[in-house]
Amino acid sequence: MFNIFGSKPKNYENLDGNTFRTKYQGSPKAELLDVRTAGEYAGGSIKGARNLDVTSAQFQQALQTMDKDKEYFVFCRSGNRSGSACDLMTAQGFKAYNLAGGIGAWPK
Repeated sequence: MFNIFGSKPKNYENLDGNTFRTKYQGSPKAELLDVRTAGEYAGGSIKGARNLDVTSAQFQQALQTMDKDKEYFVFCRSGNRSGSACDLMTAQGFKAYNLAGGIGAWPK
């Protein structure tokens, strides 16, 4: 099925901050991924997040070794890069959730 813009549907879910956190905390197989740059990550992230820059060459390499039995909860600054990361991940068989609105949407 195609949306009105002619692109294919997403294979991941965009979740608001509360739903994202609740689902992450309730999943025994959850891994939190911050796909921002190392500099952005160093400036502060969500506790427990692993940094894996979606714009780096290492991102595709890392996907080759990641556990496909896990559920990945992915975020960036605004939700755009993490959406791209989720697209790449689900295309390779991963289960991924995107934090809509980015790190600022994470409940304080």
